[in-house]
Amino acid sequence: MEGPSTKTSQLRKVGASWQLLVDGKPYLILGAELQNSSMSSAAYMDTVWEEIVKIGVNTVLGVVAWEDIEPKEGKFDFGELDAVIFAARKHKLRLILTWFGSFKNGMSCYVPTWVKTDALRFPRMRCGDPDGSTDVANVISIFNEECVRADAKAFTMLMEHLKQIDGQRTVILVQVENEVGLLGDSRDHSKMADTLFHAPVPAELSEFLVGDWDSMHADLKCNFPSLTSNITTQLASTGRLGSWEAVFGASVYTDEIFMSYYYALYVEHVAAAGKKVYDIPLFTNAWLPKPGTSAGSNIAAGGNLPGDYPSGGPVSTVLDIWQKFAPTLDFFSPDIYTSDYLQICNTYTHRGQALFIPEQRRDEYGARRAWAAIGTYRALGVSPFGIDTLKAKDCAYTKHYHLLASVSQIILKAYMKPESIFGFFFDELNIEDTGGAAPSTIMKSFQDYALTISRAFVPGSSGPGAGIIIELENDRFLLIGCGFKVEYKSTRPGSVHTGILRFLEKSVADPATGELRTERKLNGDESRSGLWANMPNEVLDYAGTVVPICIPARTMIAEVTVYSLSKDGVNL
Repeated sequence: MEGPSTKTSQLRKVGASWQLLVDGKPYLILGAELQNSSMSSAAYMDTVWEEIVKIGVNTVLGVVAWEDIEPKEGKFDFGELDAVIFAARKHKLRLILTWFGSFKNGMSCYVPTWVKTDALRFPRMRCGDPDGSTDVANVISIFNEECVRADAKAFTMLMEHLKQIDGQRTVILVQVENEVGLLGDSRDHSKMADTLFHAPVPAELSEFLVGDWDSMHADLKCNFPSLTSNITTQLASTGRLGSWEAVFGASVYTDEIFMSYYYALYVEHVAAAGKKVYDIPLFTNAWLPKPGTSAGSNIAAGGNLPGDYPSGGPVSTVLDIWQKFAPTLDFFSPDIYTSDYLQICNTYTHRGQALFIPEQRRDEYGARRAWAAIGTYRALGVSPFGIDTLKAKDCAYTKHYHLLASVSQIILKAYMKPESIFGFFFDELNIEDTGGAAPSTIMKSFQDYALTISRAFVPGSSGPGAGIIIELENDRFLLIGCGFKVEYKSTRPGSVHTGILRFLEKSVADPATGELRTERKLNGDESRSGLWANMPNEVLDYAGTVVPICIPARTMIAEVTVYSLSKDGVNL
């Protein structure tokens, strides 16, 4: 493992985990994404900074729009951005900038007026109609060199400016474009796009698909089960590849892989130009599909087929294409609103890439899931969208972020031993789930003990919960969170009894080091006399019981030491 870097932000992989180093130290992003237009006004931001700090946020994600910094071609204005950066620094917050260049949510609505009004120089894509005609789409062409050249120039100027004025390196990551892809059709039907679609598939793409087929994501393989044999047969018989439909077949997924290849090249051109002048981590994000949903049923979430969701963006069916042909981007991120959260987290660790969730739900449903992203998938961090329109007292993340911030150094240390940390959540009973039901019981095995994690015990109705369990030693565990209980069973041969030796309520003595202190011993009703470790919520349903054997959550941190006995009473 290399020593700490003096760069303010750097990605480093240690074993199976990624670290984001900020000022040379591992950093956990407890993020908050602003509404799209918020960061265009430093004066507006001055009204929300303090409330954002109260929520427990340490990193703010905000938009830098092309139209704002280059209102006239070649004339750049970074005044508002500079004021925002200096204000964030004053409030001890880090920033992640989102570049709304050519694309935002499958559209080109943030390009400058001189781009919008010049369709000859900056042509638009075209979507097909059932009658065979085509309509102009509100998105500039990815097949035109003038478009990508102008975007790359503006992005390069932004990165050069950051390098010059952000001496304290408040900005730690930059997102390049936003939820790219074509809405309204599975592919562009402009003349230039048609010419490329009917031309032979690029050799660099076919060689990658055949050579790395075993490593491709299962969703890509499912769409093209005969692809490698088809490519091999064509090369053997004619010595060359045919058109996209000849190689991949006629389907919307062929259109999607065609668009993804050219979108990846476009975004790579922009990203590489910027990173050449300022080397900090870059990424882009994806609007996720959801089977069974229609186009426009959710803004920036869902859609059944390419074109219902932005066709060509870095979704699971083409994620490999993006990873190969946009190598300047350090990782690709999912915006998770309605999809199966755990499945998506797993997908976006494909090929061992770092996981970061730049957009997710800002309610309790979303906040609970952050524990799984951080604890199980060792995410760089998470970020709910639209946080600046909430007060801290009304924000679901306030409780979660303050607790996670207090133990962040403990969590980051556990990242270096991936098998020692696990995150989970439980939703309210009978919740109408929209993206992957939370299980009622979770089984998790560590070195010598199998753990059963379920909802916290209360005399009445159980509530929701979320938490992280860290194996400190083979018989000592740290529990963080609330609304759950943990039962332990030794997996050692010959064990006939597993019990709780000590159940200690802990608090954080020093957040900078992760040092804990003991507050109370919880070896009685709180552990059901050694049966389980109960981590209740702050408000409990006592169901009218006359014996209040449950105590409400306090520090939400506890340490459990367990033991195992053999049939002859020997401690194993």
